[in-house]
Amino acid sequence: MSAVMEATSPPDDPDEGVHPIYAQAPRSVEFNKLRKRLIRHMREALEKFAMVRPGEKWLVALSGGKDSYGLLALLLDLQWRGLLPVKLLACNLDQGQPNFPKHILPEFLAGLGIEHRIEYKDTYSIVTDKLPAGSTYCSLCSRLRRGNLYRIAREEGCTALVLGHHRDDSLETFFMNLFHGGKLAAMPPRLVNDEGDLEVLRPLIYCAEADLQRFSDGMGFPIIPCDLCGSQDGLQRNVMKDMLNDMEKRMPGRKDVMIRALGNINASHMLDPRLFDFAGLSTKSKE
Repeated sequence: MSAVMEATSPPDDPDEGVHPIYAQAPRSVEFNKLRKRLIRHMREALEKFAMVRPGEKWLVALSGGKDSYGLLALLLDLQWRGLLPVKLLACNLDQGQPNFPKHILPEFLAGLGIEHRIEYKDTYSIVTDKLPAGSTYCSLCSRLRRGNLYRIAREEGCTALVLGHHRDDSLETFFMNLFHGGKLAAMPPRLVNDEGDLEVLRPLIYCAEADLQRFSDGMGFPIIPCDLCGSQDGLQRNVMKDMLNDMEKRMPGRKDVMIRALGNINASHMLDPRLFDFAGLSTKSKE
């Protein structure tokens, strides 16, 4: 059993031994159940995909959106209770988007005594210079952000970059690849970067976006919108999101079934000879 699961479960009292980030959290039974559910899903991912090696240091990417705030809060919860034996360094990359509120994250993190690093790198100008007006900036912006986060992780002696992608992100990626990429692939919970020196971890991979939204609303995080550059309209990912939400509305529970299906693959019933030796199939010889 890995280190993250060896300690006892968090106490039922939400005020017992909590990290300061939870000081203003709701005291309701409903919120406590929500928090426990998110913690349970995170612990399952940490354990199932063997993410934790005691004593390592993780760089936790903090954009200022609900998902990354939730990621940080839940990791701090586990760490505070002795369930996550790693060091955490929160990091925000200010990419130079117009009207980005530079004061929000430093004040939030410093006020709670959370170890952090704020890095300024004007990738926004690079993106707008390389792409024509009206283009969607997200893909190039994301690649530039990831490269800088890798650099920061190396400078800080971190072994992993931890991202706030959740269940719905992974499912949306799966359907984008299915419909537009002609392949079956989603967001993996754990991977090694191309250089081979850092891991990328996604501990929220089983957590529902709706739960993270309710958690963020309850915690009162100072949210920074992700549309400062005005490039969010018309994204194919939004089409996938709408499709999945409509499916969930018509058939509640489908998203949970689908995320579990991504970890329950029967290669012999797919069409990829690289994963299953169809050429080697044979019937028993008749006597």
